[in-house]
Amino acid sequence: MVKPNIIKTSENPLQTIEVEVFDEYGEKLTKQIACERPLTVMLNWKEIVTLMTLGSRPEALVLGYLKNQSFLSDPEAVESIIIDWETSSAAVITKEDTSQLEQALKKKTVTSGCGQGTMFGNVMKQLEDYQVPQTKIKQSEIYTALEALTHYNDTYKKAGAVHGCAVCKDDKVLSFVEDVGRHNAVDTLAGEMWLNKEDGADKIFYTTGRLTSEMVIKVAQMGIPVLLSRSGVTQMGLDLAQQFGITTIARAKGLRFQVFTGAEKIEFDVKGE
Repeated sequence: MVKPNIIKTSENPLQTIEVEVFDEYGEKLTKQIACERPLTVMLNWKEIVTLMTLGSRPEALVLGYLKNQSFLSDPEAVESIIIDWETSSAAVITKEDTSQLEQALKKKTVTSGCGQGTMFGNVMKQLEDYQVPQTKIKQSEIYTALEALTHYNDTYKKAGAVHGCAVCKDDKVLSFVEDVGRHNAVDTLAGEMWLNKEDGADKIFYTTGRLTSEMVIKVAQMGIPVLLSRSGVTQMGLDLAQQFGITTIARAKGLRFQVFTGAEKIEFDVKGE
């Protein structure tokens, strides 16, 4: 596969910075805070959206975003990605026909994603009869994944104020990313998988954020059958997970979790105390 030409005018920006704060006793402390910066996404030089991001893997983020919004369908048609932090912009140049962009941009839904996520066009129409690949998962595999994930979250451990998402397989974390919004993090991972033509059928998707409709839709688009979160589930997220056949496991921390959909696909192989 021919990979696109990635052009960066500068290094990726800092993820955290040190600031001075005062505690409840008036004592001065030095703390880390997460950085947040705008990145305006353009497709064939047409402005699409401005994302607020940490900026750790911007090329994957913009590709994943455009793919998840159905603005791109062929990774081999992407010629170049230009990241310019001086102008806070990311331009994706593709050979695909983008003449219908104006029409798609008129139809926008603001979602519950932190930072106000957006879904454009007829994404739900395209997924109307879609089902993710059906697979079983062991209770012990859930625990193994959660244990492996404790070694990540570097920015969160330093500064808080960010979400983390990961693609896992067996006992390995294949890719992990943090960003100021969970929708940015999932788009980044979706972009990587899409560009590398990775199959999602044997993967687990993990997020620190709640399982909203937007999160479930994007995981369905990645073809991943198991969605794991340390947070909760919204009603629409639950409805869509049932529609797509996604196993949703929430409130997952340590040895505790709650299965909201797909309990019949979990093999409970760990005895309680």
